[in-house]
Amino acid sequence: MIPQTEGVLAIKKMLDYLELKQIGGLKIETIIRLSRFVMRNNYFLYEGQYYHQIRGGAMGSPLTLTIANCYMFFFERNIVKQITNAGGLYLRYIDDMFIIIN
Repeated sequence: MIPQTEGVLAIKKMLDYLELKQIGGLKIETIIRLSRFVMRNNYFLYEGQYYHQIRGGAMGSPLTLTIANCYMFFFERNIVKQITNAGGLYLRYIDDMFIIIN
């Protein structure tokens, strides 16, 4: 599970990395604020009771998937070279990793 704050920071880092100033007419600052709002305001219904999700993001949410991809992009950059140089194998599909190290 990716913490909410680190997830939103990963989106900001990706937008900076891509050198984007706006997307679809929305400024990057607005996108970050909206992302933070969505991550902090996830609610779900379980057995007739509403709950506020305080950790991570909602399963199946398009925002959560985007956050996972941004977070993993920067996370894997730190380890892929080490794994490859050690003769290991690193594969990723969305937010699932497969690592073999000898």
